[in-house]
Amino acid sequence: MAALRWARPSWRVIDMCLAVPGKIVGIEREIDPTLRNAKVDFGGIRKEVSLAFTPEAQVGDYVLVHVGFALSVVDEQEAARIFEMLKQMDELAELEPDQP
Repeated sequence: MAALRWARPSWRVIDMCLAVPGKIVGIEREIDPTLRNAKVDFGGIRKEVSLAFTPEAQVGDYVLVHVGFALSVVDEQEAARIFEMLKQMDELAELEPDQP
């Protein structure tokens, strides 16, 4: 009779990517409505973000951004709450200005 062998799962640390809230401060000229880009302010740091997944987003809206794409529109209170949690977790390093 063959013996059964149980293998333990190998545990490893997995980094998680987070969506960061920012405020749309400008929308680039629209050539195609599905390819809109916006300037988004993340607590003083501005980055260009794709609005391909949030066609309803307008200047003044807050959006959750992950890898350069706005994934959803959120209200100002929710954006402030998430931003504060990320700050407390020290997860906003990628938004720091580039050092020369």
